Amino acid sequence: MARKRTQDDALAELLAAASSKILADLLIRLAATRPDVRRECFDYLGERIPLSNKRKNQSEGEILLALWSELEPNLSELDEYGGGDYDVVDDVAGLLYQIEQSLSQKKIDAGYRRQLLDEVLPYIESGNAGLDDPLYDLAYATCYDDNDLRSLAVAFEAMAGDWRIEHARRIYRRLGDRDKYLDLRKRRMVYGADYYDLASFYWKAGEKKKAVQIAEQGLKRGEGRMDELRKFLAQRAKDSGNRESYLELQFAQTVDHLTCDQYKAFHKLCTKTEWKVYEPKILARLKDAWPSEQLRIRMHRREYDKAAIVLAEKGYPSIAWDGDYEIQTAKRLEQRFPEEVLEYYLSGLGNLRTNAVRKEYARRAKVMAKVRRLLVVVMKDKQRWLSFAGKVKRDNINRPAFQNEFAKVVPGWGELK
Repeated sequence: MARKRTQDDALAELLAAASSKILADLLIRLAATRPDVRRECFDYLGERIPLSNKRKNQSEGEILLALWSELEPNLSELDEYGGGDYDVVDDVAGLLYQIEQSLSQKKIDAGYRRQLLDEVLPYIESGNAGLDDPLYDLAYATCYDDNDLRSLAVAFEAMAGDWRIEHARRIYRRLGDRDKYLDLRKRRMVYGADYYDLASFYWKAGEKKKAVQIAEQGLKRGEGRMDELRKFLAQRAKDSGNRESYLELQFAQTVDHLTCDQYKAFHKLCTKTEWKVYEPKILARLKDAWPSEQLRIRMHRREYDKAAIVLAEKGYPSIAWDGDYEIQTAKRLEQRFPEEVLEYYLSGLGNLRTNAVRKEYARRAKVMAKVRRLLVVVMKDKQRWLSFAGKVKRDNINRPAFQNEFAKVVPGWGELK
């Protein structure tokens, strides 16, 4: 510590002896090659010297350019190699966010904003750095008015790639430039979301008949998700009093990705007569739902025998889902369908003759405890348990970690022969 103070004192003496011209020259030399030093100079002086608003804005702009110069070498490397270490990515993203937040205060002069945008756009066009979101956010933050946004849209439009064109299209729509929006929109009509975007544009513009026509075309021709289109047309059908069309659209929406919540919502929507028509249609599509949702729907309908079959077919969940709805449901069904639930539990044991890490042994031991409780307490077949568990123990007698974990949670494990 004494050595450091001596060095500091020596530097202080030199600085005190230097003229203001020499000190200014020193700082300029350092700042010319060190963006962090340049930024710190602006921060330091800005806090200690009275500045006009114009000079303050200029100082803020210089600070942002210095920040960009700090992050750009790492950003360039990320872009060149298609990503990098998480720490580097986080550091660059943090500095980009800092610039974006400063820009959002609307105090940076146009020249600095244009310069920053010119620096950012090549990285957006490349799209190889793995930082698309913060780069796009920064680009938008440089836009303070409609003219700025239009210039950004033109830049996006000049780039290749659907995503950049998508951004240009959104900007033109936001600016109310009908011709430019429609020109870019009609170049790409593939997915349901594309048709919904165009339909909602026409609807907002008051061209309601055309909006409905586009939405109906989208249901027939579009690919991918149709949720927004169905909701749009369902609302139109409801408003016009077309109950049949409304229910058909709601049914299609329900069974597209069927869940228990959607099932209950659609049931509530129908009258008793309507439900008699649609209930068998939904059940016919139940096999397409996720097994967990099939289980929930079967339990909701009190079809416990079918729920037990779903459990057995689905198999015991991984450790990440331990204690989830399926396991709780299995416990509820133990008394009524013990064999199906036993099959479900046994599937959770995996291959008991292979080596595994201790964590996996601990997971299997918890499942084995459920098997024991089902056989001994629920089914009252202790001999079946002893026969099964004894063989498992003998097959794994040379795996001490296995034996240790099972002995911790399975009652009577130590006494098994």
